[in-house]
Amino acid sequence: MTFDLKQLNAFLTIISTGSLGRAAETLHITQPALSRTVRRLEQQVGAPLFERHSKGMQLTAIGSTLLPHATLLLREAENATEEIDAMRGLAKGTIRIGAVGAIASLILPMAIGAVLKKWPQLTVFVIEGVWDRLTEGLVKHEIDLALGAPAETADEIEAIADCRWQDQSNVIAATSHPLRRKRKLTLEDTMSEQWAITPRGTAPYQQMQQVFRARGLGLPNIVVETRSIIVLKSLVARSGFLGWMPESVYDAERRARLVNILDIPGATSTRTLTAFKRRQGILPVPAIKLLEELRRLAARSARW
Repeated sequence: MTFDLKQLNAFLTIISTGSLGRAAETLHITQPALSRTVRRLEQQVGAPLFERHSKGMQLTAIGSTLLPHATLLLREAENATEEIDAMRGLAKGTIRIGAVGAIASLILPMAIGAVLKKWPQLTVFVIEGVWDRLTEGLVKHEIDLALGAPAETADEIEAIADCRWQDQSNVIAATSHPLRRKRKLTLEDTMSEQWAITPRGTAPYQQMQQVFRARGLGLPNIVVETRSIIVLKSLVARSGFLGWMPESVYDAERRARLVNILDIPGATSTRTLTAFKRRQGILPVPAIKLLEELRRLAARSARW
């Protein structure tokens, strides 16, 4: 079965917009023309792809089966076009990458800056988030590389063994926090304080939980759970909360003397951060260029 990329694009646009009308506007064609395109695709597949409802278009079982394949075919076609055009000097390539906050705050900007000095025609699309969001981005072909410390790894993705770093996470607080006046701080002293951290199930949450368990303690008083690194840092710096994160994430706040580590024996944890890609498909050339720079930085950090 040979698929028409125009038909697949129409199929995916309907899914992303939720209706024929909005999809037609997005594609700058009439709704009857879009309907004919979809009917031709359904005739080729031999079954309906959508169920029409008053609230919009919903995928049939066969439509749901086609979805990941259509996404992959279109993305591979885009990658091929970008690479060929770049070789002919006609267009820019795009790096699509996702990273957890610890990498997005330091390593990734360094790598992007170095790559763009060598390849100024490239552009970069970045997703920052916790690991489950990055996994979703890889599987859905929103990104081509993900940098993180996964709690679980989906079957569709794999680690790049020679591209990894280590970082240390600690308890952090504002430089004016009252606990800094106490000598010989222990984890027990933090239990009743207000804490802000990423949601349960995320790697930082589990890492912090393991540190407390190792001291025979339960969880501290977690008041705020959020995926927003900006919110977490603001709560620590401005509202008296305690937090848990690696130094690379709050480096700017540390340099500004707003936030720093609480000196607590045993309250440090080391983790490994790794680059991941999809198992299937070819890694686009722009992503390969960034991966080469990330490998260089990883090798350099290993020597420090």
